[in-house]
Amino acid sequence: MESRELLSYLPKVDVLLNDINIISIKDVSRNIVLESVRETIDEYRKKILSGELKSFEYEDIVNDVLIKVKKKSSMHLKRVINATGTVLHTNLGRAVLSKSAIDAVINAASRYSNLEFDLEKGVRGSRYSHVEELICKITGAEAAMVVNNNAAAVMLVLSTLSKGKEAIVSRGQLVEIGGSFRVPAVMEQSGARLVEVGTTNRTHLYDYENAINDNTGVILKVHQSNYKILGFTEEVSIEDLMQLGKKYDIPVVEDIGSGVFIDMVKYGLTYEPTVQESIKKGIDVVTFSGDKMLGGPQAGIIAGKKKYIDKMKKNQLTRALRIDKMTLAALEATLRLYLDESTAINEIIVLRMLTLDIETLRKSAQKLSKMLKSRLKDFCEVEIIKEFSQVGGGAMPLENLETYVVAIKPLNMSLEKMDYLLRSLDVPIIGRIYKDRMLFDVRTLFEEEYKIIADSLYKISQE
Repeated sequence: MESRELLSYLPKVDVLLNDINIISIKDVSRNIVLESVRETIDEYRKKILSGELKSFEYEDIVNDVLIKVKKKSSMHLKRVINATGTVLHTNLGRAVLSKSAIDAVINAASRYSNLEFDLEKGVRGSRYSHVEELICKITGAEAAMVVNNNAAAVMLVLSTLSKGKEAIVSRGQLVEIGGSFRVPAVMEQSGARLVEVGTTNRTHLYDYENAINDNTGVILKVHQSNYKILGFTEEVSIEDLMQLGKKYDIPVVEDIGSGVFIDMVKYGLTYEPTVQESIKKGIDVVTFSGDKMLGGPQAGIIAGKKKYIDKMKKNQLTRALRIDKMTLAALEATLRLYLDESTAINEIIVLRMLTLDIETLRKSAQKLSKMLKSRLKDFCEVEIIKEFSQVGGGAMPLENLETYVVAIKPLNMSLEKMDYLLRSLDVPIIGRIYKDRMLFDVRTLFEEEYKIIADSLYKISQE
């Protein structure tokens, strides 16, 4: 059929708007429906003119309109199923909040709150009061405050203590923290001038001391949380840096990154320094994230000596970097769980996933495998494989967590197509492709998601 003739068969906008299937769309703005109709007709017209489309049915256009309406009227930020085995998956939102944190967010968001109101005195209060005492109780710090992420925390600390001055840092600690954001760039934005000392793999105490002058504002130590340098290496301990800082009356700041409150070695994981250890060693100021190993919402937590924290609270940047009531509610609820270690391990989702024993994971994989095999025997091969999960989120980069995955190999569909269809679902399923199989790591799955995966794969198998 000629392009001109094919174009003449394209339905008019009004015809589609009066189609029974499109009229039946409920709870969607007419503007969205109209926009979807016009865009669909335009797409068909372009395909016809380019020669890509040689024929079509009226029903095809109607179906495409319905798909477009559904997509346009759905939330763009949506729930996904994380079957990758990466617990702190930055692209998938990092830490999943505990039930108590979710309840706290709903409570704070759905009604008014005492965000900045002192109920006891009946006057304006500080939003930091809701979490400062908890942070100090857990870490042993004199004072604390919270901003919207750890990069902001580092920037605020340096802006307060080293603006217009020099900040000394080891060359081996000039990390990139993801999304092309780098510690030197964050330092530059703070107004502090970076002074690099040592080499990539070795930095000595005398390197720091030789760089100190009358314009030195802080000594900064950055924990290598998202990479490791192995072999012929040396770095200066916090204790030695603190002695040097006291000698020259210069504050020592540590960006510890992940924000670990519990020694995870006792649960079979690699050693990662805790915030409490840094405070106990006398660090002046320490910064860390709320949504990594801590298992809470995105936040940058600053703890340490009161005289420095008080200065930061008065910095004009603080207002630009402050957290909102929902983040504050989630953080307070998460911190309260840390008042009892066993409660934290059981109820904070990140910690629970990281400490799952291998037998529990094996049984979970068997359950998921059984559900898939019973429904997909003609669609794909299903088997259980021993594999490794990751911590993710720039934490514990060398940690390989033993796990079990359910591996599926489609028999009559390409792996790429199946992956695309899984990502296109109302609740997208994100697995990981390895060789010729799609892997579903049960470590990062919730039990109620097994049925969603089975139902979704069955639906795909029928297409």
